[in-house]
Amino acid sequence: MNVFSTCWNSRRHHDGESMIDEILSLGFDAVELSHGLQLTLLPGIKKAVEGNRARIEGVHNFFPAPIESLGDSPDMYQFTSYKEPERKRALELTFQTMEHAAELGASYVVLHMGSVPFFKANECTRELERMARNGLIGTREYALRKGEIVRRRMELSPRYCERARDALAVLADKAAALNLKLGIEGRSHLEQVPGELEMLQLMQEFAGNPHIGYWHDFGHIQRKHNLLLLNHEQFLQAMQPYLIGSHVNDVRWPSRDHRAPFKGGDVDFAGLLRFFTPEMPLSWELSSSMTEEDIHTARRKWNACLPW
Repeated sequence: MNVFSTCWNSRRHHDGESMIDEILSLGFDAVELSHGLQLTLLPGIKKAVEGNRARIEGVHNFFPAPIESLGDSPDMYQFTSYKEPERKRALELTFQTMEHAAELGASYVVLHMGSVPFFKANECTRELERMARNGLIGTREYALRKGEIVRRRMELSPRYCERARDALAVLADKAAALNLKLGIEGRSHLEQVPGELEMLQLMQEFAGNPHIGYWHDFGHIQRKHNLLLLNHEQFLQAMQPYLIGSHVNDVRWPSRDHRAPFKGGDVDFAGLLRFFTPEMPLSWELSSSMTEEDIHTARRKWNACLPW
C-alpha cells in the first residue's frame, strides 16, 4: 500500500486541501498526516476527506502540532521524561492525535516514545556520525568510543524504558476504543527509546495486543547500520512478527536520511521489502528538498523491486 507523508509539502501550504491535492497528483493511494502540521490545515484536510477525494491512512504523533510549539516538535513532550507534567502532556496530546486519526478514518498512529538523556541531546550519536564522516569506521578508536557510549546508555536506560512501557499500556486502551493501531517507530539515535533490544522486548510484552506493533523506518535503521550499531536486515527479520508498516526513505551515507529511494542512498530495498506484505502501509516520508521528478523516478524503480 503506497502512502505519502505530508512532511514533504506541509510547510509550502496554508490550506490543507491544496496540500492533499499536491500529494494525490503524484499518484499515491493514500496520505499520512505528519507531525508538525498546524491546526489551520485541518479544515481543508477534512474537506478533502469528506468529499471522498482523499484517504487518510495514518497520522504521526503529535497532530496537530501543540499550540505552544514554535515549529515541528514531535519530541517536545516525551513519555520518558522525569517530569510528571511533561509525561501527562504527552499523553494528553497523543489522545488528541488518536481522536483526530479516528475521525479522519485513519488506521494507524505512529509514536515516538522518548529518550535517555545523557550528555547533550543526541550528541553521542552525532559524535559517532562525525567519526564516520572522518573515515574512522572500523578503527580501534571508533570501536572503543562506540562501546563506551553503548555501555553508558545501557546503564541508564531501564527507568526510561519503564516509563515508555507504562505510557504504552495506557495508550493501548485508547487505541482499542478507537480501533487504531499504534506503530512504535524505530529511531535513528542511540539516545532515543526504545533501542533495538528494548524494541524487541516491548513488542514481545505486547504481542497479544492487536493494537500495538512495530513501525519500521528504513532511513532511521540504516543510519544505525552505517554506524555499525546493528545489522539492518537481521534487525528487520527479528521484528517481522510485530511489523505493521514503515516509513520509506533512503540515506546518503552516513546519516542524511529522508532521501527519495535510490537517489544516491544505500538502503537495500530490494532485499528488505521481502519482510513486508502487500497490505502493510509503506509511507514515503521525504525531505521537502526532494523534487517531483525525484519521486517519479524513485517510484518507477520502487515498483520494479516490489516482491509482490
